[in-house]
Amino acid sequence: MKKAIVAFLFLVPLLPRPASSAEVQAAEKLVPYAVSGGSGIELYRSIGEHGPKSRNGRAIALTDYRLTWTRKYVPEGGDCRLTTAVPHLTLITHLPKPSGKLPARTEALWRTFIAGITAHERVHGEIIKETVDAIRSATEGLSVPGDPSCRKIRTEVTKRVATLAAAMRKKNRDFDQVEMGKDGNVQQLILALVNGDRD
Repeated sequence: MKKAIVAFLFLVPLLPRPASSAEVQAAEKLVPYAVSGGSGIELYRSIGEHGPKSRNGRAIALTDYRLTWTRKYVPEGGDCRLTTAVPHLTLITHLPKPSGKLPARTEALWRTFIAGITAHERVHGEIIKETVDAIRSATEGLSVPGDPSCRKIRTEVTKRVATLAAAMRKKNRDFDQVEMGKDGNVQQLILALVNGDRD
């Protein structure tokens, strides 16, 4: 589980941020991409043209990650134990950023809009951190009998990681499915952005 992409698609309502996974520490990297326009509708059209690519087309924002592990496998007699499993996680969030100064009215609408988008992406980040913590809990301290060369244990670790990674992908999909429900909060934010500065 070295890298995954979690996309935030266009009409997506907002859910509250879940409880933080205090066990996993993650570096965070913000990658802005430029959008242009002097009105809400122009900014939204620019998002559609320049937003990060996902499996379902362009997204407003996107959270992906880089994950590597420091693992120590120790032979114990004829067995093998994973004594250390330390994750090194970086969350990478792509968000739109206007390339120029906005009119005051549009600027206020944009601040509300981007706050909602950012909150959504934080939820994806928390899901990723919770999954990494679950992987560590499911593997660190694991012992496999009859494995003096520490080969069987690596296969078992891979299986456990794959199961938890699949659960993470489902959780992200389920979250987005709820977020995309009719009359969701971010849908209203999008409408406000698009229509709010029209006379």
